[in-house]
Amino acid sequence: MTAPAAELLARADTELRRLEAAATAVAANLVDLDDNAARKELDSTRLAGATATAWADATAALTQLWDGYGLLTALTTGARAAREQRRFGDAEKAAYVEQVLGRSITLSTATVPLAQRGLLGAGQVSTTCTPAELLAAMEAAFATVVDVATRAGEVWQRLLPRAAELAAALDRVRALAGAAGGATLAEADRRLGEVTAALATDPLGCDESGLTAVRALIDRADAERTSAAELREALARRLADAHTLAGELAEAGRAAQAAADAVAGRFTGVSDPEPGPDLGPDLAAIDALATAGHWSLLSPRLADWTRHARHRLDTVRDAAGRNSGLLAARNELRGRFDAYQAKAARRGAAEDATLTPLAEAARAALWTAPCDLDAARAAVNAYQDAVTALTATQLRDGQQ
Repeated sequence: MTAPAAELLARADTELRRLEAAATAVAANLVDLDDNAARKELDSTRLAGATATAWADATAALTQLWDGYGLLTALTTGARAAREQRRFGDAEKAAYVEQVLGRSITLSTATVPLAQRGLLGAGQVSTTCTPAELLAAMEAAFATVVDVATRAGEVWQRLLPRAAELAAALDRVRALAGAAGGATLAEADRRLGEVTAALATDPLGCDESGLTAVRALIDRADAERTSAAELREALARRLADAHTLAGELAEAGRAAQAAADAVAGRFTGVSDPEPGPDLGPDLAAIDALATAGHWSLLSPRLADWTRHARHRLDTVRDAAGRNSGLLAARNELRGRFDAYQAKAARRGAAEDATLTPLAEAARAALWTAPCDLDAARAAVNAYQDAVTALTATQLRDGQQ
């Protein structure tokens, strides 16, 4: 047998070293793959849907991978032994080169049915490949298994904690809402159960939007619960404010009546406080609604009562203010009149013929009941103007 060329033998040596290094790396990666948590979970779970289909293909690839590893290690061991044998003649070299570079690996052998054979046909057909082709096929098989395990593991790692968080949130809101949670929380519970079951058996086919929908339902139930609690709290505050307003209205009514009594018969244009409707029974009815828990009925009635009460309070306070203003205005006019009389007396004009009738008119307007404030103001102003004019004349004439 002719010896292979030195270059071909060198190629075979280089390829053998590559195959031996590859076998070592394959062994380490197969061990890591065997220890992978996601792969173990996929192997131990009754899968469904897209994950079942993908893992069936991956399992076949994994079997091919282990079988290929066995073939690869057997080949490298045998080739290394052949290369290092003492007698390495032309025949051995040729066999060695064929073993390393040729189609020396038998992948499968199948029997050809008699009906499909020709007279000269073989009874068995073998599928062979080169070690390099075997290694490439193993690379593809490894990528298939790793891809499925990695994708499934990533889904579990991402969505299982999220599902657990949603379950805890669901329990928390249900505990806070009680019976008020109702249909919304029941729907969230049902959907979460569906997604969790799908996630366990078919992570690759699990629709992540289902968890988003569950979160939306829980948030809605929580918002409804919070809104109801906030509504009750807000209405309770408004009801308390209404009772405070009722107290202010009663006090304002007493003050208005006292102001009206103080000016009764003393002035013209007195503002008598209007009796107005009794708002007490309406507030008591609103209290009864609150006690019965009819908060939705309470809000519009409370708003209507508050509007009427504030209008009534403004009316009563305006009347009290006008009546109190009558006394204040008259007292201011009396004080001003007294001050100008004192000024006239200091100037020696207390009995002045011009001032006397004006003083009598002002005095009569201010101390006669009922007092017409407009007339009294005009009289005081006239007296004040006369005193001012007389004083100015005295100063021009040099009188002290």
